[in-house]
This record gives sequence, C-alpha cells and structure tokens, in this order.
Amino acid sequence: MDHIIVHTQDHVIVVLRDYQQGEVIQLDDQSITLKEDVKRGHKVALQDLKTGVAIHKYGFPIGYATVDISQGSWVHTHNTKTTLEGTLNYTFQPNEVAVSTAEQLAPRTFQGYVRKNGDVGIRNEIWIVNTVGCINKTAEVLARQGDSMGFDGVDAVSHFPHPFGCSQLGDDLQATQKILSNLVAHPNAAGVLVLGLGCENNYIEAFKKVIGDYDAERVKFLSVQQVEDELEKGMELIEELATYAGTFQRETLPISKLKVGLKCGGSDGLSGITANPLVGVFSDKLIAHGGSTVLTEVPEMFGAETILMERAADEEVFTGIVDMVNGFKDYFIRHDQVVYENPSPGNKDGGITTLEEKSLGCVQKGGFAPVVDVLPYGGRVKKNGLSLLQGPGNDLVSVTALAASGAHIVLFTTGRGTPFGGPVPTVKMSTNTPLFERKKNWIDFNAGELVQDKNMEELSDELLDYVLNLASGDVRTHNERHGFKEIALFKDGVIL
Repeated sequence: MDHIIVHTQDHVIVVLRDYQQGEVIQLDDQSITLKEDVKRGHKVALQDLKTGVAIHKYGFPIGYATVDISQGSWVHTHNTKTTLEGTLNYTFQPNEVAVSTAEQLAPRTFQGYVRKNGDVGIRNEIWIVNTVGCINKTAEVLARQGDSMGFDGVDAVSHFPHPFGCSQLGDDLQATQKILSNLVAHPNAAGVLVLGLGCENNYIEAFKKVIGDYDAERVKFLSVQQVEDELEKGMELIEELATYAGTFQRETLPISKLKVGLKCGGSDGLSGITANPLVGVFSDKLIAHGGSTVLTEVPEMFGAETILMERAADEEVFTGIVDMVNGFKDYFIRHDQVVYENPSPGNKDGGITTLEEKSLGCVQKGGFAPVVDVLPYGGRVKKNGLSLLQGPGNDLVSVTALAASGAHIVLFTTGRGTPFGGPVPTVKMSTNTPLFERKKNWIDFNAGELVQDKNMEELSDELLDYVLNLASGDVRTHNERHGFKEIALFKDGVIL
C-alpha cells in the first residue's frame, strides 16, 4: 500500500512512501498528479481547495486552507492553519457507546504477584524513591550495588532521579509528594526504600503523612544525614527488602487486574492511522475483559475533546472532562503562552500539520469505550474501564503520571522513536516499519504492519498476547533490558 484515504469525507490522501513531483496516484475514479515532492506520512490534496475552506482528515476538520490549494498539492503548515481558539463552552450530549463484556469473551489470564494489601503487580522489583534531588547519586549508587547482588526472586533494583523535593511550596510541593507517594505504593515494587536527605521541604516525616498507612516490611526509610555511612546502611535495608520480596511468587490472575497507560510521542502522519487506532482496539479489548486503561496528554486532546465528552459515562464525568480541558487551557493563558502552540517540529516533519490533526490521531488510543472517570494529576485509577488523567503532553512527565496512577504497563506509540522508559515497562510501538527496522534497540512492537500485510483484528490480537506475556514476565521491554527507567515531575509553582 502506497497511500491511504482515512475517511470517505476526507479532502486529503496520506502517502505511505516518499513521492516525487509528477508521480501519479491512481484512485478508483480519478488520477492525481503530484505537484511537488511529498514525504511519507504527509498529505496530498484530493481536490482543489479554496482559501478558507475547512480541510478534513479522519472525517473531521483539521484546519482551514490559508491559500487556494490545487489537487495534487502538498497540504501542510505552509497552506493550512488551525481553527482552534481559547477556552470553550460545552453541552452534555451523551452518545451511547458500548464494548463487549467479559461474560461474552473467553477468559484470559496472566502470571502476576498479589501483594499483602490485595494489589496486583507484574514485576517483583525493589524501588529506591528519593524525597529530594540532592541525593540522586546516592540512590544511583545504592541501586547499582543492589542490582549487582542478583537477589533471588528480585527482578531489578531501580532508582528514579529527579530534581525536586527541596525549596518547593504549596500545591507545587504537594504535586511532587503525590507522585512520589504513588510510586511508593505501586505494586510492581515488592519493596521500597524511601531515601531522604534530612533538611528538605519533603523531609521523611512530612512525606510519611502523604504516604499514609504502609507495610513496614515493604517500605523502609533512611535519612542519610542521620547515619555515619549511608551506603552501608542503605544496603542493609535493601537486603531486608530483598528477603521480603523473595516471599512472593507469580500466580494465575485474570486479565481484569491489568491497568495499562496509553501515550504517544514523536508522532508522525501515520500515528493516527496505524499505532494509535491499534492501541484503541487493544484498549477496548482489555476493557471488555474487565481491565483498565488510562489516557492522558490533555493539550493533545484540544480539538478532539468533544469525541471524549460524548462518551462520558454520566454528566459528572462530562463536567470533569470540561474542567480538565479548559483548566489546562487556562494554564497556558495564565503563563501568556499560545494555547495551540503545537504540534512540535518533529511532529510537523513527520506530516502532522495542526493540533486538530494531532489530537484526532491522539485520542484514538482511547478506542470507543465509555469514559468512566477523570483523574487529577497525581490521581490513581479507581474504576475499571477508560479513565482520563490530567497531565501535559511531555513524554517523561506523562509516562511518570501514568505509572503513578497505577498503570502496570505503558503503551507508547511513536513515529520518530525514543529510547526512554518510565518506572514501569514502557512498550515503544512504531507507527511505521522503517522505524522498527532501524531502531531495534528502541522499538518493541511494530504497528506499521497495518499498512502492509496484517489487518487490525490480527495485529490487535498479537498486541494483546504480547501484553499478557509481558505482564507474566516472559518478555521484557527494551527500556527494562537497558535500565532506562526515568521519571519527570510537573513543575508549576515557586521555588525558594
């Protein structure tokens, strides 16, 4: 396949290979001669488009023509502009949506760990969570020493460096504490060492109040200013945690226990055609089995938010979506930034022209299931089904927020590629086969096969099988194998 028209109402063709000026695209009822060179993933006008006309892709407007565009011309930022503006008013207009129920499906299972509080994890790791950035290197040394010990039954000893926890005030400090406390509670960690300095705003005793009730066998605390040798004491505590972690064994669990985060980054013109719709079908299948998915990146819902609003389970959820979307627009306005300063240069190079186009592709990761809940930044999944999570589009910040929400795994679609990973297994899914073939140390799953030799049902079944094998520990993501486990925290406040 060399080109595709995504929707019957579209005004553009998406090319699936590089085309040269003068080449002809043959359709059933017409031939289109290209007016110029067009790169893979970019758009070509199906017909003449007058200045000011709305241009459709995915069956929705993605912007308007700023000049007359002739048939066969490249359609991109030089001749197309967003129609989006600031905050909007919305009316609750529910659209009945449904997915198959678990009772109608053959049961699926995976091998996971049941923690003492009933939570389920897919890894048996020891995590070092530091309360403040001043001790990142201390945490790094302890993690390296602990991981080198090869403790029986322990998958890895990991730490997650960050620059915050000191000199933060108010809501800003609380947001940092909330994310870090959620990582402490994450069931992929069989044991957690909370590492503090001793003089930071987020000092251990204050942080304990945010953590709330905890299992003293599972969570240990060390304030490094209070001991003579923090490395020696730290290793003693890690060894205690490893002994505790070794008491857990994998057992057969229903797929309904899985929580999966949904994220895209480095998107291109194929993101909304291959990888994102594939993830959407996966999401619907997991939810049909009683599982949970979480969608974030609020700025990349702008222009497609009504699609999600129409799927709100009730008016309370609808109001939550409205508040989340307009609240994030107000955040931009409050900082005197253009609300629709998106897509990124890499997105544009990959064929995405406007934020509407990016958002229409982005929200496809959420499939067609009802939206059952809206979570604040630092919130945790409470309901089975599709939840929306407040957070920015930034890759590291949003993947961290997804992990902190309780996601066992993050599915990360990309047309450009990235090596990073979050605290949980981060599945990099390529939108195109050339990326999969070029970056085999980054990409875990190739969605580009959708425009080659596989159909959606076949490939979505493969993705579901892959996720279950991943959850069972039978396979590892590249970020796990290479130790690429990072976090980033949303910063919106005063530092002293």
